[in-house]
Amino acid sequence: MKPRVTRREFLAASAAIAVTAALPASAQRGRGKDKLNIGVIGVYNRGRDNLDAVSGQNIVALCDVDKKLRESAAPKFPSAKLHVDFREMIEREDLDAVVVATPDHMHAPAALYAMNKGLHVYCEKPLAHSVYEVRKMAETARKKRLVTQMGTQIHATVNYRRVVELVQSGVIGPVREVHCWVDRQWSGGDRPKDTPPIPAGLHWDLWLGPAPERPYNPAYHPFNWRRWWDFGGGTLGDMGCHHMDLPYWALNLGHPLSVYAEGPEPNSDSTPGWLIVRYEHPARGAQPPVTLTWRHGGKRPEYFAEGTLPSWGDGTLFVGEKGMLLADYGRYLLLPEKDFANITRPTPSIPESIGHHNEWIEAIKNGGTPLCNFDYASVLTEAVLLGNVSYRVGKKLEWDPKRLRASNCSEADSLIKPTFRKGWEL
Repeated sequence: MKPRVTRREFLAASAAIAVTAALPASAQRGRGKDKLNIGVIGVYNRGRDNLDAVSGQNIVALCDVDKKLRESAAPKFPSAKLHVDFREMIEREDLDAVVVATPDHMHAPAALYAMNKGLHVYCEKPLAHSVYEVRKMAETARKKRLVTQMGTQIHATVNYRRVVELVQSGVIGPVREVHCWVDRQWSGGDRPKDTPPIPAGLHWDLWLGPAPERPYNPAYHPFNWRRWWDFGGGTLGDMGCHHMDLPYWALNLGHPLSVYAEGPEPNSDSTPGWLIVRYEHPARGAQPPVTLTWRHGGKRPEYFAEGTLPSWGDGTLFVGEKGMLLADYGRYLLLPEKDFANITRPTPSIPESIGHHNEWIEAIKNGGTPLCNFDYASVLTEAVLLGNVSYRVGKKLEWDPKRLRASNCSEADSLIKPTFRKGWEL
């Protein structure tokens, strides 16, 4: 005999079916599958790491404009079809989702093309190359109700989650001051003037995409593109989303009120060796206003010179009314240590991650929202990119997030929404 279905069970099942049926087709793509069909755009550097992280799914397509790189990734996935142009790959009927791991200037073109075709997207950080592109990506993901995740893998670590809980528990008191710093330097100097031949198998025009037309040079591809404004955002663009993620998460920060950057004399072509950027954030409910200061290229908070902090490397410092919390990717320290020797740490409330990529995959299959979805990631990335905008125009930006412009600085408009090369307009 078949087991009897109760009225409550029947109504619950009917409701679940109704909710699923009400979702747009894009939101239902991949739902309930044992393995997703994934295409990966960009298979070198971060692309290779991302490819490995999703390799438990069906990797049905690999796309890269460089034949050498494309074919180097192929042996591990013999069933995957190889593509040169991401648009051709995305037109396939069998895809559920894509991973975008190209240079920064191609994030938005690839991700938007995929989302407009109803595909879920995992995109490396920073979310895009300009503030306008970031906002457009978040709006498209929201409209299509797609499952998205930005590649800030450190967000999934136990250490970051415990730091967030400590700050939010109030153990160091209200926080008005935060510092983030990294020693890394991505700077390029003057644009190369030599014009060597394009390597065989590299589709240079496709690599450029929406960026200004430039002759091929190994100073750009395959590795050092981050040093050039045309393609990347330097050290802040590379590392800002990782380190600023922690205060944005712990303090529930939104769009900044103002952004002011200082650094060496700007170069119109390449990114700076060092920067100091100050972000002023408003009060949030009972939480006070916050000044977040970013530094890179050997610049560090004055607390190090004063001997207040241990000689750690890259990190983040929360300064509260009752003490300080110093953190890096894998550890944290409450200071002064003697004042916190006997504190009771909060009971963990943020579940341990199943893995940054797996959060995205499981949300596609079973419903849910990854923690670094494009709604969250877009606010963080916009702030990161505005630091570079302020530096390049040489002015403090009074930021108007609703109008997507600096109300006091029209010179910033062309950097907030750049001109895209013909045929690549968004």
